[in-house]
Amino acid sequence: MYARASARVRRKLSWQAEDGNHPMMTITENAARQILAAAEQSGAQGLALRIAARRKPDGSIDYAMGFDQPDDRDTQIHAHGVEIVVPPTSTELLSEAILDYVELAPGDFQFIFMNPNDPHYVPPKKGPPRG
Repeated sequence: MYARASARVRRKLSWQAEDGNHPMMTITENAARQILAAAEQSGAQGLALRIAARRKPDGSIDYAMGFDQPDDRDTQIHAHGVEIVVPPTSTELLSEAILDYVELAPGDFQFIFMNPNDPHYVPPKKGPPRG
């Protein structure tokens, strides 16, 4: 399923972390569209989407997302019409991660994080070219 999902990642927007040494994160257009729709449905227009990450005891990464006001210490990014804020404690864990919104099974749409910082992460395999 992830291979098919990755093929749908057409346009992505990456941004640099504040130190400029590594890409912070990538958000796909699919994810941005769903974030904007969720903000409208919940009355959270004008609020940023906060994305946080923490390392679990087994080394994997746990993610949290919610609409919130930016803090002065946050990394703030504008991507595809969405304002994203990342707390300083999550910057390293989200480095080079991709946030997408995909259909994992028929009718089952979810946000997914593809994150090379997670030891359990397996990169999606590229499917055959579509003609």
